[in-house]
Amino acid sequence: MDNIQITLIASSALFLFFIFELTRKKRIRESYSLVWFLAGLVLLVFSVFRGLLDKLAALFGVVYAPALIIPVILLMGLLLGIHFSIVISKLTEDNKRLIQEVGLMKHRIRQLETENKPK
Repeated sequence: MDNIQITLIASSALFLFFIFELTRKKRIRESYSLVWFLAGLVLLVFSVFRGLLDKLAALFGVVYAPALIIPVILLMGLLLGIHFSIVISKLTEDNKRLIQEVGLMKHRIRQLETENKPK
């Protein structure tokens, strides 16, 4: 095992620990942390089994194995972007509905206060 492999393994382990701590401190929801744990595990697997990247590169016809990492990272980024766009869209709709409900409740409270006001 050489220095770069040890560094990659340590970095992957630190990344997994960081995600674990964020989840434990409730800074990130469990459902979102699963995506990041998966990414960390993939990094750890490729760090431990360096030959795996070469085998995948040969399978896909990539001559320079580290070049395979770039499209994988781009694909993961796109998938995360789509996932978070879906979550944000849902939250936006939920906020809109809640704002409308609060507005209707305030209107109804004003009506009831006006009707029950002593004359």
